[in-house]
Amino acid sequence: MRYVITGRNIDVTEGLRNAVQEKIGKLEKYFTADTLVNVTLSVEKERQKIEVTIPVKGNIIRSEQVSSDMYVSIDLVEEIIERQLKKYKNKIVDKQQARESFNPDFIDKDYEEDDSIKIIRTKKFGIKPMDPEEACVQMELLGHNFYVFTNAETDEVNVVYKRKGNTYGLIEPEF
Repeated sequence: MRYVITGRNIDVTEGLRNAVQEKIGKLEKYFTADTLVNVTLSVEKERQKIEVTIPVKGNIIRSEQVSSDMYVSIDLVEEIIERQLKKYKNKIVDKQQARESFNPDFIDKDYEEDDSIKIIRTKKFGIKPMDPEEACVQMELLGHNFYVFTNAETDEVNVVYKRKGNTYGLIEPEF
């Protein structure tokens, strides 16, 4: 695997670089040798955060972990990604274009699918055109973490969502 390790508010020391490559390297058994792994280490006050993104054709495998110790965060992120790979193996590998990103041993091995995705409820509602700020207000009034609406300016379906620190995000389609 090829690593791109960057730091925000932290110097990526040789020790950190080795820890990332050693821990995330345990995932090499799942991917081909030319798989790119983007790792971002960041520090904000007492929060030591690692973000790992592994783009594979048609999917993005991603995890973000925070703790008070960067080495603990590195351990956690590797465990989460490994669990995701095993849990969703059939869903991400069944798409033929994604198969070439994974190691054949991983593709051939069966993993127990204990937590399959089950949609248990469907809601239908009219979408009223509004601006993103109005959608945020509506989301707050409903007590939800996200809100789907038609953007009055672009006439496209958008999503607003709550972020950490009482901020909001906007998802717009890109064609």
